[in-house]
Amino acid sequence: MTDPARERLTVFDAGGTPTGVAERGEVYARSLWHATTAVLLRSADGTRVYVHRRTDTKLVMAGMWDCLAGGVLDEGETPDACAARELGEELGVTGVPLEKLAVVAFDAAALGVDTGPGTGPDGLRAHVHVYRAFSDGPVTHQPSEVAEGGWWTLDELAARIGAPDRAWVPDGLYVTRLLLADLVR
Repeated sequence: MTDPARERLTVFDAGGTPTGVAERGEVYARSLWHATTAVLLRSADGTRVYVHRRTDTKLVMAGMWDCLAGGVLDEGETPDACAARELGEELGVTGVPLEKLAVVAFDAAALGVDTGPGTGPDGLRAHVHVYRAFSDGPVTHQPSEVAEGGWWTLDELAARIGAPDRAWVPDGLYVTRLLLADLVR
């Protein structure tokens, strides 16, 4: 298995222009801008969202909850390819159409958000490419990525997100709150 900290990622400036390449560990430690994908998996009828908890062995934000499957773009990878890859790797869902909703700049320092151990002095900084997919599964967790998960209604998600009994991935929390504002209209 490859050391995740050694994976090579494209580095960006704050405006989203590629500026070079660095290893993931350096990107996190130096709070360098990078690109990620986040896929909201909804049931085919649109009434439920798949929510999961990250494994305790993740490089950053270990053991935290999220409702977005995703990850960092590898060097030279497109957002569309990354979104499809991550949805397949993390939740085992493949062959479903992905709808790109937005690109959201997540700057932990500017937002006053603590992204925790393993991240640099300014936290994570990422251009998050947000997607939506509809499928009833089956959902199959990748054991190295997802510890547990299940389907929640939109009302359950709105009521539980950010609740003190579940630590949420900070960038996922930020993006999900933006999505919920559109989902409940």
